[in-house]
Amino acid sequence: MSTTVFYTKFERHAHGEGLKGHATHYCAGCGHGLVHKYIAEAIEELGVQDRVVLVSPVGCSVFAYYYFDTGNTQAAHGRAAAVAIGHKMANPDSIVISYQGDGDLASIGLAETIAAAQLGAPITVIFINNAIYGMTGGQMAPTSLMGQTTATSPGGRTIFSGHPIRMAETVAQLDGPVYVERNALFSAAERKRCKKAVKKAIRLQMEGRGYSFVEVLSECPTHLKLTPEQSEKWVKENMVPVFPLGMKKDAEVEPWFHLPPRSFDGEAMLDVIDAPREAAARYCQGFPSHLNPTDISLKFAGAGGDGAQTAAMLIATAAINEGFDGTHIPSYGPESRGGTSYADVHVALEEVLNPASPTPDILVAFNAPSLAKFGLSVRRGGYILYDKSVAKDVKPADTSVTVVGVPFTEIAAGLGKLVVKNIVALGALQAATGLFPRDTFLTAVRQALKDKPKLIELNERAFAAGIAAAEEAMAARV
Repeated sequence: MSTTVFYTKFERHAHGEGLKGHATHYCAGCGHGLVHKYIAEAIEELGVQDRVVLVSPVGCSVFAYYYFDTGNTQAAHGRAAAVAIGHKMANPDSIVISYQGDGDLASIGLAETIAAAQLGAPITVIFINNAIYGMTGGQMAPTSLMGQTTATSPGGRTIFSGHPIRMAETVAQLDGPVYVERNALFSAAERKRCKKAVKKAIRLQMEGRGYSFVEVLSECPTHLKLTPEQSEKWVKENMVPVFPLGMKKDAEVEPWFHLPPRSFDGEAMLDVIDAPREAAARYCQGFPSHLNPTDISLKFAGAGGDGAQTAAMLIATAAINEGFDGTHIPSYGPESRGGTSYADVHVALEEVLNPASPTPDILVAFNAPSLAKFGLSVRRGGYILYDKSVAKDVKPADTSVTVVGVPFTEIAAGLGKLVVKNIVALGALQAATGLFPRDTFLTAVRQALKDKPKLIELNERAFAAGIAAAEEAMAARV
């Protein structure tokens, strides 16, 4: 049957002109095209085209959005199930279909697959199992058979690579899924059963009954180095004994998923994040272009407990209070104490285009490992502020970099609370760089402590102490 769920032409080939505009990118004999057809027909027959969000990750399924005239989201490799859950929770009325291959779903995305299945929220997962990494060059997949020759197992898969994983059985044993079935495509009868399973999986989602998982054994003639007919025979004779076809779970469950539609009203969102209704006072006379004309990058680095992440968030908050764009991207290292973890921050006049700070304008280092790791990355004319209580011998890559050592830890200890060393650092940052006026910093600190008003006075003293220490250090440089 023809279906309006498919686009009438494939834009990727020859800009959609001529015969190529009516072809697909799949290899001859590949099962993806058939499963695409079954999904499209089910969507049309069930009348849900305007509600569908198709999620496709990296792999041979990556170009699905060129074919399906539905909502589409491209997910990172392995993350389709997590993205699908996000769509379903954000828009409960949507029909979300996660379309994934074996390398994606059963390897890099295995954790997301299991977590989404156990959650049991009504999404439909279509799993294409062709026993190989198709798009990336024919490497061994988690579903490759014992003895199967691949690009990364030229002598055949051995016991030292483990046995092929049976995903349908693995998912079926979890409590969350309500429907799990494995199908194939090597005969007319099997294709008919596959089409029926795909439609049922989508219908169960429409009814709000739960999570459905349809595994499809699919041919990959290219990497099997066989004709399409030979590939069908190979799947039947080699894959089916390892991956038995049929129903793995079909639970009778009453409809239970009745989340109300999500509200994206601005006032309602402010309630969710407990944000203030009134805009903060602004103190900047303009963008601090003396540091960078349109986008200032900062990096805060230290060990767990140093407060680098909190300091970074305060800077992003201060930027937004002043009407600029501000971003904060945390990166937690493996160490809870010692070592280094960091946060990248940007303050932009209009919009942050890249939130990472590989070559920051300003580095604030709370310990010696962080200073050693990032000190050489500070750009020409930038600033390094560091805790000279714990780090020594700073040698920037460029003599134009201004280096200011302030004893963050020592000052905080003198105030009776080591935890305010990050606020000492913010004071030093203000004095050394003039990033924002003092009141801009203090407004962000007071906002953060609105539920702990007794701590505001201590933090204000820590901020003032950081300013004084940095001014003294800067004067000593002259």
